[in-house]
Amino acid sequence: MSPKNHKVRVGISIGDFNGIGPEIIMKSLIDKTITDFFTPVIFGSGKLFTFQKNIFKLNLNFNYINEASQAQAGKLNMVNLTKENVNVELGVPTEESTRMAIDSLELATEALMKGDIDVLVTAPINKDEMVKMGFKHAGHTGYFEEKFSKKGLMFLVTEDLKVAVSTHHIPIASVAENISKEKIKKQIRALNQTLIEDFCVQRPKIAVLGLNPHAGDGGVIGKEEMEIIEPAIKELSDNGILAFGPYPADSFFQPNKYRNFDAVLAMYHDQGLAPFKTLAYEEGVNYTAGLPFIRTSPDHGVAYDIAGKNVADEQSFTEAIFTAIKIFKNRSEYNDLMTNRMQPRKMVVDNGVDEDLPDENEG
Repeated sequence: MSPKNHKVRVGISIGDFNGIGPEIIMKSLIDKTITDFFTPVIFGSGKLFTFQKNIFKLNLNFNYINEASQAQAGKLNMVNLTKENVNVELGVPTEESTRMAIDSLELATEALMKGDIDVLVTAPINKDEMVKMGFKHAGHTGYFEEKFSKKGLMFLVTEDLKVAVSTHHIPIASVAENISKEKIKKQIRALNQTLIEDFCVQRPKIAVLGLNPHAGDGGVIGKEEMEIIEPAIKELSDNGILAFGPYPADSFFQPNKYRNFDAVLAMYHDQGLAPFKTLAYEEGVNYTAGLPFIRTSPDHGVAYDIAGKNVADEQSFTEAIFTAIKIFKNRSEYNDLMTNRMQPRKMVVDNGVDEDLPDENEG
């Protein structure tokens, strides 16, 4: 089926249900016409969502199924993880809410890998509580890297601003030792490829930030720029990738600067996410680039402080859903285009015999 006509099956993991996860999920799906655009598949609990939709006075009806392959177009499908009662303590992480967050994520990921859903959108989790219960990763990105045996890139996106980070959830004291020329080169290549495949940018221009204040000031405030970042940029530029920098981070995120580029690679978490969330908090989406499957999430956390108050803004989660759909269709069309370009073409010659001609790009 053509990706233009395919109704994308969007898997949704619920995160910590004592946070705002179920609220923003349901608010994103409340429009009766939403299933005209995609097929939702929530990995949650019927009793939990019934309880919470009554709190928020939301009128939704779910189609309860045992596994994602049973999802029906035109309905709000829910893979019911448990038929037992669920103890809800809004605003407080509990062992029960943490366990369901893990189960929801694992079952949704399994469905993604089996092809029962097309994309996955993850609601916010409590990383600390999950680690206490045996979850081995400091966030979603590391989990997906292990599952898919491939390095992912944390990539925060809106229509106008796209920021990736070289190092993810590690202490600031460990950042310098976790960057290298080869790692940065791989990340810029991955960023370049995802901009082409997933965001339809033909010739991406990528800005790379420095690690140190003033991008090292020529080695006065650190040598990582001179010894690691600049050589990585030069090697890629010499090979046709439009990478530029390193730029001082303190002055880069002015509209007349960042808008000259299609994406930015920051060196560490807060260097990229602090300006991104300031400029694009309500509409920002976290996309794990570089993986064989598509996963997005809102760019905020569990927000225990407002859980149950019916004030959570669903815009970032809604954007995460539609960004995942857009990326799925862009990637599908790109893959179709590349496949068609590689196919030999036929022509009729004077003797009436069809002969295969190589693609003009071959050889």
